[in-house]
Amino acid sequence: MGPGLLNKYIWLIQKLIAAGEGGMSLGEISEAWHNRFGTEYPRRTFNNHREAIESVFGITIECDRSTNRYLIRHGEDAIDSDSGTAWIIDTFTVSNILSLGKERLSGRVSVETIPSGKKFLVPLMGAMQDNSILSMTYKRYGEQNPEKVRIRPYAVKESAQRWYLIGYSEERESCRVYALDRIQSLEILKEKFRMPENFDVDGLFATSFGTYLSDTPGKTIIFKAYGKEASYIRDLPLHHSQEEIAGTNSGWHHEEDAADKTETGADKEGSATFRIFVSPNTSLYLEFLGHGPNLEVLSPPEVREKLAEMARATASRYTSTTNPAK
Repeated sequence: MGPGLLNKYIWLIQKLIAAGEGGMSLGEISEAWHNRFGTEYPRRTFNNHREAIESVFGITIECDRSTNRYLIRHGEDAIDSDSGTAWIIDTFTVSNILSLGKERLSGRVSVETIPSGKKFLVPLMGAMQDNSILSMTYKRYGEQNPEKVRIRPYAVKESAQRWYLIGYSEERESCRVYALDRIQSLEILKEKFRMPENFDVDGLFATSFGTYLSDTPGKTIIFKAYGKEASYIRDLPLHHSQEEIAGTNSGWHHEEDAADKTETGADKEGSATFRIFVSPNTSLYLEFLGHGPNLEVLSPPEVREKLAEMARATASRYTSTTNPAK
């Protein structure tokens, strides 16, 4: 399944969702297809696409025999119920819009670049769909030579503008995370594997931050954000477990502070207190430090001290008497 075919599946899904419960006749679908892709749309090809869409996205294109019109019942709900499907469709929709309008919108649309590993995304999804084992050449950061590995591809995950493969390494006999932009070559083998029962990638990373798979238990971290940073973090949570906590119930504040708190945890200065449940790692510490003095971790003490240690080490580089430019 190539990216062009995936685009066509998504185009068909969108057309039928837009048509609503009234659906579209095969003639109307074929005419729209010809206008978009410039080719005929035989019934056999259409039926093949229907089957593929149900297999890949779990979306059924029905035929109302009383009218001979095709439809996706409760289309918007069908997509909203599956965040992965919604994300794929939204992503390819934006990509199509940008491609079709790049001449008219030249110089007016700016998107962030994801490293080149995205070229492996579609074949990886195909291997996942077929439960095919991969033979992969992979070069880790800090290693001089790449390694050849056999991977059972379980899932893909996006984090911080990078795509990652989560898979079982047959050499290491454990689940590992691989950055797609560090893959040098990829071969889909004929050998198959069986997915673990009830595997859930979101559950696997439930207490992780970023793409680190942690063996240590998660812990509750309470932090305070000041000024505009409070609103920013409220709108874009640092972690899926984030909750804004009321100052009067948080247990850490001084009694004289309580009168300055609102029911949502924000005080008169516009600050707010949050908690997350996560296993701390380097990425989390760097995320906290990236907000500068506008974010303060209040507890637990060991996380607070680790951040203070990293902040002191950073500050020492700027207080040295040696001029790095010379």
